[in-house]
Amino acid sequence: MNALFRLILSGSVAAVVLCVAAPSLRAQASATGAKVLTPEAPVQSLTDPAPATSAPAAKSGDPFRLNIGLEGSGQAGGQVSVAVQIVIVMTLLSVAPSIVLLMTSFTRIVIVLGFVRTALGTPSAPSNQIIVGLSLFLTFFLMGPVFDRVQKEAVSPYLANRITSIEAIDRASVPLKEFMLKQTRTRDLEYFLELGGFGPTAVKDLPMRVVIPAFVISELQTSFQMGFLLFLPFLVIDFLVSSVLMALGMMMMPPTVVALPLKLLLFVLVDGWHLVVKSLVQSFA
Repeated sequence: MNALFRLILSGSVAAVVLCVAAPSLRAQASATGAKVLTPEAPVQSLTDPAPATSAPAAKSGDPFRLNIGLEGSGQAGGQVSVAVQIVIVMTLLSVAPSIVLLMTSFTRIVIVLGFVRTALGTPSAPSNQIIVGLSLFLTFFLMGPVFDRVQKEAVSPYLANRITSIEAIDRASVPLKEFMLKQTRTRDLEYFLELGGFGPTAVKDLPMRVVIPAFVISELQTSFQMGFLLFLPFLVIDFLVSSVLMALGMMMMPPTVVALPLKLLLFVLVDGWHLVVKSLVQSFA
């Protein structure tokens, strides 16, 4: 059960490793692929006597046999067979994107950018596609060193057939775990260790099923704290506009109509998008 849970939690890493290693899988599949076994003996006529050393004739109802082998014979010990690797890849393709997003900086970035849009009072500008796209590219930028380590320590040796797929998954999980632990609060780690019934555990021995939920909770806490700080200046503008309209007796004038241009003006004058992105990048330092 522990091994299966470790494989599921490392599913995103396995999907990345196995998808990048597709050429190697195709080579193995071709080496153990379909083979057609046809009778080696030539067809003899009814009048000619069959030679004593000829191979037995195939049955009339079974002219040939088709054998498909995907057992991955000849692989090193601990190596997952080609058929199992294909099943793992096809199963994890549906959940790998969400797992990858939860194990990277994407969670914090997309939530903070969503708070910025809400604080400005423009729920449809920028659109969801722009918010998610910017979050993805910032995630690729921030996670670049981690992905480089995964490529160097896990993917490249696996494609060179120097390590097995299980070893590749273990090596690839190390950089991701180190990144997540740097952004995770100790309180959250201790909570999930206590919840899972673990005793005192060294940092390097923390299981992924403890690190991942603790990392997600910490990211949510951090992103909401940043969102609160982003709301404060715009909230002050709303208070000022409401007070001025109330003093002028303009009771029927919606404050948002007057506050929105002022918010946009303030955000543009202080170069708001640059400050927000800069703060997000520096928060992962």
